[in-house]
Amino acid sequence: MTLLQTEKICKSFQGRPIIRDISIHLEEGELVSLIGLSGSGKTTLLNIMSGLTPPDSGRVLLSGKDITGRPGQIGYMLQKDLLLEHKRVIDNAALPLVIRGMGKAEARKQADPYFEQFGLEGTQRMYPCQLSGGMRQRAALLRTYLESRNVVLLDEPFSALDMITKHQMHLWYLEMMKKISLSSILITHDPDEALQLSDRIYLLTGTPGEIHHEIFIDVPREERNDFSLHPRYAEYKRQIRDILQPGEV
Repeated sequence: MTLLQTEKICKSFQGRPIIRDISIHLEEGELVSLIGLSGSGKTTLLNIMSGLTPPDSGRVLLSGKDITGRPGQIGYMLQKDLLLEHKRVIDNAALPLVIRGMGKAEARKQADPYFEQFGLEGTQRMYPCQLSGGMRQRAALLRTYLESRNVVLLDEPFSALDMITKHQMHLWYLEMMKKISLSSILITHDPDEALQLSDRIYLLTGTPGEIHHEIFIDVPREERNDFSLHPRYAEYKRQIRDILQPGEV
C-alpha cells in the first residue's frame, strides 16, 4: 500500500531551479533513503513533502489525499533534535498534541505510555540537558511520531552521534518501525547508513536535482547485522559511488 508519494515536484528559488520532476513513493512499512550531493535539493524536497514549503508545481499525496502545502500532516525530524531545554522531556514529547489543542495534562497522559516503548521510561520528569545524545534522539523521534503516527520524514537524524551510538540507534529504529508500524523517508550523506537501513534508495543527481536512479536492496533487514561482509554490499556501494562521484556524497 502506498502511503506517501510525490508527483512531478518542481521548485526554484530566486529564479534558480532546485529540483525538477521529482516523483517518489513510500510503501507501508518501508524505510526509503534519499542520497544526493550537497545542494542537490534533498532538504528542499522534504520541506515540500512536510508541507512547510509549497512547490512551484506538482503535488504530495498521503494515502491518496492531496496534502500539498499543508503542514502538520506528516512527522518531520531535522538533524538537530530541537528539544526545548526549559521543558521536561514529557512536555517536549507531548508538544505536537498541545499544538493541536489538547490540554497539557491530557497530552502528558497520551504521551506517557510510549516512553517505555521508546526506551525512555524514567526520563519523563528530566530536562533534555540530562539526557545522552542517543536518548535525546529517541525523545525527538517520539515527539515526531506523536505528530504523525504512521509516516516520518528524517533529515540526517543520526549524523551527530558517535559511531557506536549511531549503530545502536540504527538497530533500535528498525526494531521500533516494526513494533509501531512506522514508515520512513530518510535523508543521509552516508551510503553505509542507507544500505544498513533502507528497503530502497533514491539517488538525487544533477542541477536541478532529479531522480534518475533507484536501488532496491534485496537483502532482508534481519540479515544485515554483518551486511558489510555480504557479497552484494560492495556492489551496492560501488553503484552509489559511481553515480554520485567518490568523495562527494
